[in-house]
Amino acid sequence: MNSAALGILQQHLLNALASPPAEVRRLFHGRGRRWPGLEHVTVDWLQGVLLVSLFREPAADELAALDAMLRGLGATPEWRASGAEALLLQHRYLPDSAMQALLGEVPEERVVSENGLRYLLDLGRKQNNGLFLDMRYGRQWVQARAAGQRVLNLFAYTCGFSVAAIAGGAARVVNLDMARAALSRGRDNHRLNDHDLSRVEFLGHELFKSWGRVKKSGPYDLVIIDPPSFQKGSFALGKDYQRILRRLPELLAPGGCVLACVNDPSIGPDFLIQGMAAEAPRLTFVERLENPPEFADIDPDAALKALVFRDGGA
Repeated sequence: MNSAALGILQQHLLNALASPPAEVRRLFHGRGRRWPGLEHVTVDWLQGVLLVSLFREPAADELAALDAMLRGLGATPEWRASGAEALLLQHRYLPDSAMQALLGEVPEERVVSENGLRYLLDLGRKQNNGLFLDMRYGRQWVQARAAGQRVLNLFAYTCGFSVAAIAGGAARVVNLDMARAALSRGRDNHRLNDHDLSRVEFLGHELFKSWGRVKKSGPYDLVIIDPPSFQKGSFALGKDYQRILRRLPELLAPGGCVLACVNDPSIGPDFLIQGMAAEAPRLTFVERLENPPEFADIDPDAALKALVFRDGGA
Protein backbone atom coordinates (compact mmCIF):
# COMPACT_ATOMS: atom_id res chain seq x y z
CA MET A 1 0.00 0.00 0.00
CA ASN A 2 2.17 2.83 -1.29
CA SER A 3 1.32 6.52 -1.02
CA ALA A 4 -0.32 6.55 -4.45
CA ALA A 5 -2.64 3.69 -3.51
CA LEU A 6 -3.45 5.35 -0.21
CA GLY A 7 -4.31 8.56 -2.05
CA ILE A 8 -6.69 6.67 -4.32
CA LEU A 9 -8.43 5.15 -1.31
CA GLN A 10 -8.67 8.53 0.42
CA GLN A 11 -10.23 10.20 -2.62
CA HIS A 12 -12.64 7.32 -3.10
CA LEU A 13 -13.83 7.63 0.49
CA LEU A 14 -14.14 11.42 0.35
CA ASN A 15 -16.29 11.13 -2.77
CA ALA A 16 -18.48 8.51 -1.14
CA LEU A 17 -18.87 10.44 2.12
CA ALA A 18 -19.88 13.56 0.24
CA SER A 19 -23.08 11.77 -0.77
CA PRO A 20 -23.41 8.60 1.34
CA PRO A 21 -25.89 5.86 0.40
CA ALA A 22 -29.27 5.87 2.10
CA GLU A 23 -28.89 2.15 2.89
CA VAL A 24 -26.06 -0.20 3.82
CA ARG A 25 -23.53 -0.51 0.98
CA ARG A 26 -19.96 -1.41 0.15
CA LEU A 27 -18.08 1.77 -0.72
CA PHE A 28 -14.73 0.29 -1.75
CA HIS A 29 -14.01 -3.25 -2.92
CA GLY A 30 -10.27 -3.64 -3.18
CA ARG A 31 -10.66 -7.40 -3.36
CA GLY A 32 -11.95 -6.96 -6.89
CA ARG A 33 -8.30 -6.20 -7.74
CA ARG A 34 -9.03 -3.08 -9.74
CA TRP A 35 -6.73 -0.89 -7.62
CA PRO A 36 -3.14 -2.18 -7.31
CA GLY A 37 -1.87 -2.12 -3.75
CA LEU A 38 -5.37 -2.12 -2.25
CA GLU A 39 -6.38 -5.73 -2.94
CA HIS A 40 -6.65 -6.45 0.79
CA VAL A 41 -8.91 -3.49 1.68
CA THR A 42 -12.70 -3.18 1.78
CA VAL A 43 -14.83 -0.35 3.13
CA ASP A 44 -18.50 -0.65 4.05
CA TRP A 45 -21.04 2.04 4.89
CA LEU A 46 -23.21 0.86 7.78
CA GLN A 47 -25.45 3.91 7.81
CA GLY A 48 -23.36 6.11 10.07
CA VAL A 49 -20.51 3.69 10.70
CA LEU A 50 -17.62 3.43 8.24
CA LEU A 51 -16.08 -0.05 8.49
CA VAL A 52 -12.63 -0.54 6.95
CA SER A 53 -11.47 -4.18 6.79
CA LEU A 54 -7.94 -5.44 6.16
CA PHE A 55 -7.63 -9.00 4.86
CA ARG A 56 -3.85 -9.26 5.20
CA GLU A 57 -1.39 -7.69 7.58
CA PRO A 58 0.23 -4.54 6.15
CA ALA A 59 3.77 -3.49 6.93
CA ALA A 60 4.10 -1.33 10.05
CA ASP A 61 4.71 1.86 8.08
CA GLU A 62 1.78 1.10 5.75
CA LEU A 63 -0.54 0.56 8.69
CA ALA A 64 0.61 3.79 10.31
CA ALA A 65 -0.01 5.73 7.09
CA LEU A 66 -3.46 4.15 6.67
CA ASP A 67 -4.32 4.90 10.29
CA ALA A 68 -3.33 8.56 9.88
CA MET A 69 -5.29 8.96 6.65
CA LEU A 70 -8.43 7.40 8.11
CA ARG A 71 -8.29 9.49 11.29
CA GLY A 72 -7.80 12.55 9.11
CA LEU A 73 -11.17 11.93 7.45
CA GLY A 74 -12.82 13.07 10.67
CA ALA A 75 -11.64 16.63 10.08
CA THR A 76 -13.04 16.88 6.55
CA PRO A 77 -16.26 18.58 5.43
CA GLU A 78 -17.26 15.32 3.75
CA TRP A 79 -17.14 13.42 7.04
CA ARG A 80 -19.20 16.04 8.83
CA ALA A 81 -21.74 16.20 6.01
CA SER A 82 -22.15 12.43 5.97
CA GLY A 83 -23.44 12.29 9.53
CA ALA A 84 -21.00 9.48 10.32
CA GLU A 85 -20.66 8.55 13.97
CA ALA A 86 -17.71 6.14 13.93
CA LEU A 87 -14.86 4.83 11.80
CA LEU A 88 -13.80 1.27 12.58
CA LEU A 89 -10.75 -0.67 11.43
CA GLN A 90 -11.10 -4.45 11.43
CA HIS A 91 -8.01 -6.64 11.20
CA ARG A 92 -9.57 -9.65 9.45
CA TYR A 93 -6.19 -11.39 9.16
CA LEU A 94 -5.98 -11.85 12.94
CA PRO A 95 -7.56 -14.93 14.55
CA ASP A 96 -10.00 -12.77 16.50
CA SER A 97 -10.54 -10.28 13.63
CA ALA A 98 -9.80 -7.48 16.10
CA MET A 99 -11.85 -4.30 15.68
CA GLN A 100 -10.61 -0.88 16.73
CA ALA A 101 -12.35 2.48 16.70
CA LEU A 102 -10.31 5.18 15.01
CA LEU A 103 -13.15 7.69 15.33
CA GLY A 104 -16.05 7.37 17.72
CA GLU A 105 -16.72 4.05 19.46
CA VAL A 106 -17.33 0.45 18.43
CA PRO A 107 -21.08 -0.19 18.68
CA GLU A 108 -21.82 -3.80 19.59
CA GLU A 109 -24.88 -3.82 17.37
CA ARG A 110 -26.12 -1.77 14.44
CA VAL A 111 -29.47 -1.82 12.68
CA VAL A 112 -29.15 -1.23 8.94
CA SER A 113 -31.58 -1.34 6.03
CA GLU A 114 -31.41 -2.93 2.59
CA ASN A 115 -34.18 -2.82 -0.01
CA GLY A 116 -36.47 -1.45 2.70
CA LEU A 117 -35.81 -4.34 5.11
CA ARG A 118 -33.98 -4.08 8.43
CA TYR A 119 -31.12 -6.23 9.70
CA LEU A 120 -29.26 -6.30 13.01
CA LEU A 121 -25.46 -6.44 12.67
CA ASP A 122 -22.86 -7.50 15.23
CA LEU A 123 -19.75 -5.34 15.33
CA GLY A 124 -16.54 -5.98 17.20
CA ARG A 125 -17.33 -9.52 18.32
CA LYS A 126 -17.18 -11.75 15.24
CA GLN A 127 -15.37 -11.99 11.93
CA ASN A 128 -18.56 -11.40 9.93
CA ASN A 129 -21.14 -8.85 10.97
CA GLY A 130 -24.27 -10.76 9.93
CA LEU A 131 -25.07 -9.56 6.40
CA PHE A 132 -23.06 -10.32 3.26
CA LEU A 133 -23.47 -7.19 1.17
CA ASP A 134 -22.49 -8.82 -2.13
CA MET A 135 -25.68 -10.93 -1.97
CA ARG A 136 -27.93 -7.87 -2.17
CA TYR A 137 -29.25 -8.74 -5.62
CA GLY A 138 -29.80 -12.35 -4.54
CA ARG A 139 -32.02 -11.28 -1.64
CA GLN A 140 -33.83 -8.87 -3.95
CA TRP A 141 -34.39 -11.71 -6.45
CA VAL A 142 -35.84 -13.95 -3.74
CA GLN A 143 -38.15 -11.22 -2.44
CA ALA A 144 -39.49 -10.54 -5.92
CA ARG A 145 -40.34 -14.22 -6.53
CA ALA A 146 -41.36 -15.51 -3.12
CA ALA A 147 -45.11 -14.88 -3.13
CA GLY A 148 -46.91 -18.05 -2.07
CA GLN A 149 -43.72 -20.11 -2.22
CA ARG A 150 -42.43 -22.75 0.18
CA VAL A 151 -38.75 -21.92 0.64
CA LEU A 152 -35.81 -23.94 1.99
CA ASN A 153 -32.86 -21.80 3.04
CA LEU A 154 -29.76 -23.97 3.53
CA PHE A 155 -26.74 -22.57 5.39
CA ALA A 156 -29.14 -19.86 6.51
CA TYR A 157 -26.68 -17.94 8.74
CA THR A 158 -28.67 -14.92 10.04
CA CYS A 159 -31.57 -15.62 7.68
CA GLY A 160 -31.20 -12.73 5.24
CA PHE A 161 -32.82 -14.77 2.47
CA SER A 162 -35.61 -15.76 4.83
CA VAL A 163 -36.34 -12.14 5.72
CA ALA A 164 -36.48 -11.29 2.02
CA ALA A 165 -38.73 -14.27 1.27
CA ILE A 166 -41.26 -13.50 4.00
CA ALA A 167 -41.27 -9.85 2.95
CA GLY A 168 -42.07 -11.07 -0.55
CA GLY A 169 -45.05 -13.09 0.64
CA ALA A 170 -43.59 -16.60 1.02
CA ALA A 171 -46.03 -19.10 2.46
CA ARG A 172 -43.33 -20.72 4.59
CA VAL A 173 -39.55 -20.63 5.01
CA VAL A 174 -37.41 -23.36 6.57
CA ASN A 175 -33.97 -22.14 7.66
CA LEU A 176 -31.23 -24.65 8.41
CA ASP A 177 -27.85 -23.84 9.91
CA MET A 178 -25.73 -25.65 12.49
CA ALA A 179 -24.91 -22.31 14.20
CA ARG A 180 -27.83 -21.81 16.55
CA ALA A 181 -26.60 -18.35 17.55
CA ALA A 182 -26.83 -17.25 13.91
CA LEU A 183 -30.39 -18.58 13.68
CA SER A 184 -31.25 -16.70 16.86
CA ARG A 185 -30.07 -13.53 15.18
CA GLY A 186 -32.24 -14.56 12.23
CA ARG A 187 -35.27 -14.51 14.52
CA ASP A 188 -34.23 -11.03 15.61
CA ASN A 189 -34.09 -9.94 11.98
CA HIS A 190 -37.59 -11.23 11.32
CA ARG A 191 -38.89 -9.48 14.44
CA LEU A 192 -37.25 -6.23 13.33
CA ASN A 193 -39.45 -6.42 10.23
CA ASP A 194 -42.62 -7.38 12.14
CA HIS A 195 -42.84 -10.75 10.39
CA ASP A 196 -45.17 -13.58 11.32
CA LEU A 197 -42.78 -16.14 12.83
CA SER A 198 -45.40 -18.88 12.56
CA ARG A 199 -44.45 -19.00 8.86
CA VAL A 200 -40.74 -19.45 9.63
CA GLU A 201 -38.95 -22.57 10.90
CA PHE A 202 -35.42 -22.60 12.32
CA LEU A 203 -33.48 -25.89 12.30
CA GLY A 204 -30.20 -25.77 14.19
CA HIS A 205 -28.76 -28.94 12.68
CA GLU A 206 -25.88 -30.16 10.54
CA LEU A 207 -27.32 -30.65 7.07
CA PHE A 208 -25.97 -34.09 6.21
CA LYS A 209 -27.42 -35.54 9.42
CA SER A 210 -30.81 -33.90 8.94
CA TRP A 211 -32.22 -34.86 5.55
CA GLY A 212 -35.26 -36.43 7.21
CA ARG A 213 -36.13 -33.20 9.03
CA VAL A 214 -35.56 -31.16 5.88
CA LYS A 215 -37.74 -33.41 3.69
CA LYS A 216 -40.53 -33.48 6.26
CA SER A 217 -41.29 -29.80 5.68
CA GLY A 218 -41.11 -30.10 1.88
CA PRO A 219 -41.51 -30.24 -0.98
CA TYR A 220 -40.21 -26.77 -1.69
CA ASP A 221 -40.85 -24.37 -4.53
CA LEU A 222 -37.50 -22.67 -3.97
CA VAL A 223 -34.28 -24.05 -2.47
CA ILE A 224 -31.47 -21.63 -1.64
CA ILE A 225 -27.93 -23.01 -1.23
CA ASP A 226 -25.38 -20.46 -0.04
CA PRO A 227 -22.66 -22.38 1.81
CA PRO A 228 -19.30 -21.29 3.18
CA SER A 229 -16.29 -22.54 1.26
CA PHE A 230 -15.27 -24.50 4.33
CA GLN A 231 -16.84 -25.25 7.69
CA LYS A 232 -14.67 -27.37 9.95
CA GLY A 233 -16.11 -30.80 10.51
CA SER A 234 -19.24 -30.29 8.42
CA PHE A 235 -18.68 -28.87 4.93
CA ALA A 236 -15.96 -28.62 2.29
CA LEU A 237 -17.21 -27.02 -0.90
CA GLY A 238 -15.19 -29.12 -3.34
CA LYS A 239 -16.51 -32.48 -2.14
CA ASP A 240 -19.76 -31.78 -0.31
CA TYR A 241 -21.67 -29.50 -2.67
CA GLN A 242 -22.36 -32.43 -4.99
CA ARG A 243 -23.96 -34.31 -2.08
CA ILE A 244 -26.51 -31.52 -1.82
CA LEU A 245 -27.16 -31.28 -5.55
CA ARG A 246 -28.05 -34.95 -5.90
CA ARG A 247 -30.76 -34.62 -3.20
CA LEU A 248 -32.49 -31.68 -4.88
CA PRO A 249 -35.00 -33.69 -6.97
CA GLU A 250 -36.49 -35.20 -3.81
CA LEU A 251 -36.74 -31.78 -2.13
CA LEU A 252 -38.23 -29.74 -4.99
CA ALA A 253 -41.85 -29.49 -6.04
CA PRO A 254 -42.45 -29.92 -9.79
CA GLY A 255 -41.23 -26.82 -11.59
CA GLY A 256 -39.38 -25.62 -8.51
CA CYS A 257 -36.28 -23.40 -8.58
CA VAL A 258 -32.86 -23.54 -6.99
CA LEU A 259 -30.62 -20.56 -6.25
CA ALA A 260 -27.17 -22.12 -5.92
CA CYS A 261 -24.29 -19.91 -4.81
CA VAL A 262 -20.49 -20.08 -4.58
CA ASN A 263 -18.25 -17.30 -3.32
CA ASP A 264 -14.80 -18.84 -3.73
CA PRO A 265 -12.60 -16.84 -6.14
CA SER A 266 -10.87 -20.02 -7.31
CA ILE A 267 -14.12 -21.71 -8.41
CA GLY A 268 -16.02 -20.55 -11.50
CA PRO A 269 -19.68 -20.97 -12.45
CA ASP A 270 -18.99 -24.18 -14.39
CA PHE A 271 -18.53 -25.91 -11.04
CA LEU A 272 -22.25 -25.50 -10.42
CA ILE A 273 -23.48 -25.88 -13.99
CA GLN A 274 -21.55 -29.10 -14.61
CA GLY A 275 -22.21 -30.36 -11.09
CA MET A 276 -25.94 -29.92 -11.49
CA ALA A 277 -25.91 -31.65 -14.88
CA ALA A 278 -24.11 -34.62 -13.33
CA GLU A 279 -25.99 -34.90 -10.03
CA ALA A 280 -29.47 -33.55 -10.83
CA PRO A 281 -30.00 -33.56 -14.62
CA ARG A 282 -33.70 -32.75 -14.21
CA LEU A 283 -32.65 -29.23 -13.26
CA THR A 284 -31.66 -26.91 -16.07
CA PHE A 285 -29.55 -23.78 -15.83
CA VAL A 286 -31.61 -20.58 -16.25
CA GLU A 287 -29.36 -17.61 -15.45
CA ARG A 288 -26.57 -16.20 -13.35
CA LEU A 289 -27.67 -13.23 -11.27
CA GLU A 290 -25.71 -10.04 -11.69
CA ASN A 291 -23.60 -8.83 -8.79
CA PRO A 292 -24.01 -5.32 -7.39
CA PRO A 293 -21.81 -2.87 -9.34
CA GLU A 294 -19.83 -1.93 -6.24
CA PHE A 295 -18.46 -5.51 -6.20
CA ALA A 296 -16.92 -5.33 -9.68
CA ASP A 297 -13.99 -7.73 -10.18
CA ILE A 298 -11.34 -7.82 -12.91
CA ASP A 299 -12.31 -11.49 -13.34
CA PRO A 300 -16.11 -11.91 -13.19
CA ASP A 301 -15.71 -15.65 -12.58
CA ALA A 302 -13.81 -14.90 -9.36
CA ALA A 303 -16.70 -12.86 -7.96
CA LEU A 304 -19.82 -14.21 -6.29
CA LYS A 305 -21.65 -16.82 -8.35
CA ALA A 306 -25.44 -16.96 -7.78
CA LEU A 307 -27.00 -19.30 -10.35
CA VAL A 308 -30.66 -20.11 -10.93
CA PHE A 309 -31.79 -23.61 -11.95
CA ARG A 310 -35.31 -24.87 -12.64
CA ASP A 311 -36.76 -28.34 -12.27
CA GLY A 312 -38.13 -29.65 -15.55
CA GLY A 313 -39.97 -32.63 -14.06
CA ALA A 314 -39.28 -36.35 -14.29
